[in-house]
Amino acid sequence: MDSLTQIILGAAVAEAVGGRKMGNKAALWGAIAGTLPDLDVFLMQFYHPIDAALMHRGFSHSILFAIIMGPILGWLIHRLYKKRYDQKTWMWLFFLSIITHPMLDIFTNYGTEFLWPFSTRITFNTVFVIDPLYTVPFMICLLVALFMKRENPKRKKWNMFGIYYSSAYLMWGVIVKLFILSNSTGYFANNGLKTSNPMVTPMPLTSFYWMVLTEDDHNYYIGYKSIFYGFNLSDVDTIQKYKATLKNLKWSGKNYSSQLEFISNGYYTTETIGDTINYYDLRFGVTSKLSNGVFTKPLMGYGMVVDNGIVQKTIPYRPSQMLKHLNFTSYLHKIFSND
Repeated sequence: MDSLTQIILGAAVAEAVGGRKMGNKAALWGAIAGTLPDLDVFLMQFYHPIDAALMHRGFSHSILFAIIMGPILGWLIHRLYKKRYDQKTWMWLFFLSIITHPMLDIFTNYGTEFLWPFSTRITFNTVFVIDPLYTVPFMICLLVALFMKRENPKRKKWNMFGIYYSSAYLMWGVIVKLFILSNSTGYFANNGLKTSNPMVTPMPLTSFYWMVLTEDDHNYYIGYKSIFYGFNLSDVDTIQKYKATLKNLKWSGKNYSSQLEFISNGYYTTETIGDTINYYDLRFGVTSKLSNGVFTKPLMGYGMVVDNGIVQKTIPYRPSQMLKHLNFTSYLHKIFSND
């Protein structure tokens, strides 16, 4: 999730652990602890772009990291405050504030290597990385609590309501996804398309509108399902499969073909533009609904610059014209209405 959401979660968890004893200091340290796992982004610049994608949300987002850092930070901060507060409370505060960060990230599309050193990336794909309906009510509950005196019993109630709300919202996303997933191939079959291997993930900023990605032997099909109206085949984006290009690539150094397959879970295609081969990770969808159909390009991937048949350079791919064509009003309307 985004940094603001992780700060709020870390602060709320820490408030629940130590707010009664420590006041707002607990929430402050919880907010700091809640951002620690994402410090791995500063290391990404020292890695090859593909290695960096695999490193992100790795060790720092594991239960092992929380088990190590919780006691260490608890011990250090216990001494910083000259043992004024119980060391065990500090340890639990840091452990829970850190561990809830990757637990929340598991619900997103990218997932985490929660069981590192095992490389399996756990993802539920049930909440978008920025979701105001998750973050804003949670933040309001936390702020109301923090403006109350720590002895006030309503302070705990407000903070816990925010935690309960955030947990319920995550469960709501799981339920909606399972419902859509159970009908996913049927949406296409009812319109004459026989597809398989469906993937369902929320669209940007909402749990009301979902992307349904599926495939046949020749194409990927990206459909869209709102909870407010039925599936519409006219909304489907069709993307041709070009996988042989990636499998036949030659590299000047380490061969990253298998890593690219792993990153995308096999949902990818390629396109050759001049001396660059674009690899598109289709798990993140395309831009059509964000631009009212004016601009249709995959959202994520890599561009591999080829010289004499060998990849010499790899750069992250992002559709450069996306912001120019962004139509938020149209997108918002599409969430609630198919008119």
